[in-house]
Amino acid sequence: MNDNLHRILIKGGITSPGELKDSITILEAAGLKEVYFGSRQDLLFPLQDIEEKQLEGISKFNTDIISDRSYQNIVCSYLSADILGMTHWLQGSTYLYVLEAFDYLPKLKINITDPKQRLVPNFSGNLNFIASNHEDYWYLYLKFPHWKNGTYYPVLIYSWDIATISKAIEEVYDDIDNVDDLFFILNKKLDTNNKAIEKELKIPFKTFPYYEGMNKMGIDQYWLGLYWRNNKYDLNFLKDFCGFCLDNSIGTICITPWKSFIVKGIKSESKPELERFIGQKGINIRHSQLEMNWHVPVDDKEALELKKFLVRSFDQNDISTYGLTFGISNDPGKRSHFSSIIIEKNTQPSIVKDFDVRPTYNVLYFEKFDPNTQIYKAYARDVDKIELPGLLMELSKEYFNQLGEDNESVKKVKKQVKETTKEVYQCKSCFTVYDKEYGDYKNNIEKGTSFDKIPETYTCPVCDGPKSYYQKTMLHVAE
Repeated sequence: MNDNLHRILIKGGITSPGELKDSITILEAAGLKEVYFGSRQDLLFPLQDIEEKQLEGISKFNTDIISDRSYQNIVCSYLSADILGMTHWLQGSTYLYVLEAFDYLPKLKINITDPKQRLVPNFSGNLNFIASNHEDYWYLYLKFPHWKNGTYYPVLIYSWDIATISKAIEEVYDDIDNVDDLFFILNKKLDTNNKAIEKELKIPFKTFPYYEGMNKMGIDQYWLGLYWRNNKYDLNFLKDFCGFCLDNSIGTICITPWKSFIVKGIKSESKPELERFIGQKGINIRHSQLEMNWHVPVDDKEALELKKFLVRSFDQNDISTYGLTFGISNDPGKRSHFSSIIIEKNTQPSIVKDFDVRPTYNVLYFEKFDPNTQIYKAYARDVDKIELPGLLMELSKEYFNQLGEDNESVKKVKKQVKETTKEVYQCKSCFTVYDKEYGDYKNNIEKGTSFDKIPETYTCPVCDGPKSYYQKTMLHVAE
């Protein structure tokens, strides 16, 4: 990432249309036309020859422009509440109350997440609060910069103590090298409502979700995901979009760690107008998941070109990456990635810095291709760019080969059941399958009707996605 970028920290990635419009006004006053979204759910942008305080004086919401890299934004999975899998007690309002209690600007990276979702990383922070099955209690996984290994705090943390404990840890962690000492000091210093840990945290593997387009939310609401492949968000569009949200009583806009944003709670009556607005602006909401499951450094043209090269190779070879995520890194040895597979660019030796030398890359992946395992494995080292597509395709096949291998009941069933395959069509938004054997009674499509005979006006019975959202795939069927 470009270290010269300034930031507007958006706590938890949650902002209101009014606050975001206020930030846009500041950026426009600085002469900017675009803004980047950061992996920690913040806004990033270049600033030159303009005083930060001068711009902050424009703000109606006391917006702070941060140039000091030592301060960190708080990451949270509020954006996934009510639209993706969620812990039974963890509501959107819980995140808001917890975030509101933070009355200081953290220097440690803090993550507050639901383990039953995959869109927001659980372990990319220094303090990682992860919801337990006990209502209002969280595991705390500690991963300080000066500690060789991360470890769990010995008790569960109460929701309303998260901010207090985070602040207290920040005041003392520099001089502490083990969790027992930290626990002893905090116990003496604070009066908190801890709870004993009854069992270790086990996070089930979740495939990476498709997070773009208009999707059903509850009975009569929708949520919208928007993604720009170059992560350059036009300020004029964002300002107009904020105006639409204000006019239609949409209260929050959420930035994701994948350089996109999600808007929840769109009323059914507002959906047609929003679709017309997006169409008039020429916004594409039908990107392939092949390119949406990538995490690329901000404002890095070389990394973006490498991603395009690799995605093109996948597409040309009809390679599926469903459930996988990929990351590109210019920081060898970094251990806070949250993609299944990482392409790591090696630093060139100083002896050749004055020569035009082709870069080399390492290919790493997480055990079981699950970032929550936090166990890195090396697949290839010091390879040329031209070798990467083949290596990543091999890894993708390994991922599908190992799926379900650790499930004993699955192993037994596989031995006993023979499978055949048949051609079906699947909605890329919600993964609903159309099988001509059954038709679609909700849309009055008779059994035996092949997909190409369905009217072009056909929409998905679950998410209302158009016919063009459906892609041909092979379905495994037990005989």
